[in-house]
Amino acid sequence: MRTKGCTALLLVALFATCYSQETDDEVTIETVEDTDIPYESPTPLDSSKVYFAHHFDSPSAFDKTWVKSEAKKEGIEDEIAKYDGQWGIESPQKDGLKGDLGLVLKSKAKHSAISANLKRPFVFKDKPLIVQYEVLLQEGQECGGAYLKLLSDIRDTNNLKNFHDKTPYSIMFGPDKCGNDHKLHFIFNHKNPKNGSVEEKHCEKSKERLEESFADKLPHLYTLILRPDNTFEIQLDRKTVKSGSLLEDFSPAVNPPAEIEDPEDKKPEDWDEREKIPDPTAVKPGDWDEDAPAQIVDESQTIPDGWLENEPKLIQDPVAEKPADWDTEMDGEWEAPLIENPLCADAPGCGPWESPLVNNPAYKGKWRAPLIDNLNYKGKWRPRKIPNPHFFEDKQPFKMQTISAVGFELWSMSNNILFDNVIITEEVEVAEHWASATFDKKRQKIAIESDSVVQKLAKLTADYPILWAVYIIVLGIPVVFILYLCCKPSASQKQETEELAEAAMKKKTDEPAEAEDAAVPEEAKTAEVNEVEEEDKDSGKDDEDAEKNSNPDSDEDNEAVETNQVTEAGEGTRKRKVRKD
Repeated sequence: MRTKGCTALLLVALFATCYSQETDDEVTIETVEDTDIPYESPTPLDSSKVYFAHHFDSPSAFDKTWVKSEAKKEGIEDEIAKYDGQWGIESPQKDGLKGDLGLVLKSKAKHSAISANLKRPFVFKDKPLIVQYEVLLQEGQECGGAYLKLLSDIRDTNNLKNFHDKTPYSIMFGPDKCGNDHKLHFIFNHKNPKNGSVEEKHCEKSKERLEESFADKLPHLYTLILRPDNTFEIQLDRKTVKSGSLLEDFSPAVNPPAEIEDPEDKKPEDWDEREKIPDPTAVKPGDWDEDAPAQIVDESQTIPDGWLENEPKLIQDPVAEKPADWDTEMDGEWEAPLIENPLCADAPGCGPWESPLVNNPAYKGKWRAPLIDNLNYKGKWRPRKIPNPHFFEDKQPFKMQTISAVGFELWSMSNNILFDNVIITEEVEVAEHWASATFDKKRQKIAIESDSVVQKLAKLTADYPILWAVYIIVLGIPVVFILYLCCKPSASQKQETEELAEAAMKKKTDEPAEAEDAAVPEEAKTAEVNEVEEEDKDSGKDDEDAEKNSNPDSDEDNEAVETNQVTEAGEGTRKRKVRKD
């Protein structure tokens, strides 16, 4: 009964805990619904360090700043060459902050381009360049890009209405995906100081996994930090996913090799590249038969009993009939379809029997002389090196073409791509402050609205492992208390245990139990004595009969010991007879 009570008590405690958690969840959800993350359109921490900053919260400011392209792509049909993709200023489809708007690419499978001039050109000299913006793939991304371009400050970029894919740019940066190829581009155009030609330099692919940022439909923050010492850093959601040097981590390399292979150099005719050659002194053994087959007929095998050599494996179906619409002129002579010969079903085989093949023990194959070291071996031939006529050494690839505008020139199979909070600055702190006022608040709201109590607790525990001790204490105290209540003996059980122990002690020491016998009435004692005596008489008779019918016993077995033990209990006495068998 006590065990059942403890079990019930534990179940009640667990139910109360679960109910408390459910209640907490409900309260938390209600609180979140009533809680809004305060948002105001961001302002740069230091405007003097900013070359461009736009939050898209004001449609009128957007119309004054951004210019939609009216250009056409070259080399394709006019119907698809136009940059006629639609752009709009909208709030996010879900989890948006109140008053926060963004630039949305509304069209898919169309060429779209839009750009804006910087407040002042950025000159690559002695200040770092920080480019940062947000991307929200509201419909995910099947195939297409969401990168931006920093346009070079040249005559071709003065009219932003002509912005297209061939417009010169200094840097391209941002995400791009097609199929299972996920990229985070960082491309810069490098001008050859020797001949003035321009070549794209592509950053090596990051080893970090980028797939989630293309599929989770959450806002992501992309940051490029480019320093005058030629080092760079690429961040995704404030975490570095790639870093390195402009001189070492790009393909093709910024600087060509100092030496190249001479294209006019030819391998000499007597140049021997064979490291091993057949031994010219080796002779084929006389018993080497090159014509011996690899397998021969097994002469020990015989045709199995019952093999039907004269029966074909397949016969024409005797019940098949020519179709009524069969045209002999068009379809040819009709032949019944073939079926398996029913006579072969119970036979080991039908048709001509052939003995199986076995490996030929005399087979050795074609003889070849063993290989020995080639005394004329000169190694692998390579053309000689000559000075590279196109060699140059640019120790400052950071000093790129000055930029004067920023733009998005895209083609995508997904629509409703949202861009937000573009900033170009020379101070990392300015970009971080800009992100804390925009991106951090968005992710904070999403986290609050999406996380359950358990998820929040798990995240908090991951950040502060000391909470495990708190959990153990908080959960351990109720469990220990319940176990104590279940295992603690009651007052009646304790008294009963003490009485049993006392009785056992008295029995062990043969002390008269006067108090117990005194409580027994005299008549009951007399009746008990008489009952014992009658039992002894009956036992005696049975013993006598047994002795008469048994074999004579030994002297030792005939010894009988009678012991009359009298226990004083008032006026009554009890006899105990002990027989030694």
